[in-house]
Amino acid sequence: MSDRKIRVLVAKPGLDGHDRGAKVIARALRDAGMEVIYTGLRQTPEMIAAAALQEDVDAVGISILSGAHNTLCPRIVELLRKNGMDDTLVLVGGIVPDDDIGKLKEQGVSEIFLPGSSTEDIVKFINANVRNEG
Repeated sequence: MSDRKIRVLVAKPGLDGHDRGAKVIARALRDAGMEVIYTGLRQTPEMIAAAALQEDVDAVGISILSGAHNTLCPRIVELLRKNGMDDTLVLVGGIVPDDDIGKLKEQGVSEIFLPGSSTEDIVKFINANVRNEG
């Protein structure tokens, strides 16, 4: 196993301007020893996928509260896969109705963390699922 830190891109797609949760997650991941790239607000799926490729990340964390998860998340997964990022975890945090979770996972989302999820659980999931071979 390499000493290379796990690299995570945290992104806020769409028009949602509420980023407190994304910043809390970014800090928790940094505190857990991961390298975090935060893209800021109002990113398009294309911008997120391009940043993930450029930064060579192991995981992409998408924070979404706007209700556009069924459109934006599958598009991000599609663009990552088109760029050859087949092993990149795609995590979604925010407001996602229970009825949408299964479909999003079928479309390539690795895990969904709903409000109230602990940052410890998110860190554990990433550590357990990233192939950190540098």
